[in-house]
Amino acid sequence: MALAGVPIAKPGRAMPAASPAHSKIRVVVAKPGLDGHDRGAKIIARALRDAGMEVIYTGLHQTPEQIVETVIQEDADAVGLSILSGAHMTLVPRVVELLREQGVENVLVTVGGTIPAEDIPELKGLGVAEVFTPGAPTQAIVDFIRTATAERVD
Repeated sequence: MALAGVPIAKPGRAMPAASPAHSKIRVVVAKPGLDGHDRGAKIIARALRDAGMEVIYTGLHQTPEQIVETVIQEDADAVGLSILSGAHMTLVPRVVELLREQGVENVLVTVGGTIPAEDIPELKGLGVAEVFTPGAPTQAIVDFIRTATAERVD
């Protein structure tokens, strides 16, 4: 396990979605920051698993560095960040920045949680593919990840 801030992949490495190494879509579901509520993340993780995806749930209180390390180690196709704490405008940009620094630019990044509507365009401008707010149907999340990861392979 690499230490925070220590490179864990060669710069410029791009990770293909749905690589030949695995046939199922691999999704890391992560709870960055100090938010201690993970019921929603667990519901989404279960829905993705029930839809046939491989799900790696990181648990609570993950740093952006730990999340990116998990994405790389697990050869993930997507990462879902669940944030209820209000720290999304600090944590999400850091995760996206670290992914880019590591050359991991083909991983789908989604965010879910209590995200104010006025912050969504900025998050998408950073490279977040989609933002799911409370009440989003789990099937919509499954369908989005399935479609968006397939588009990255084509």
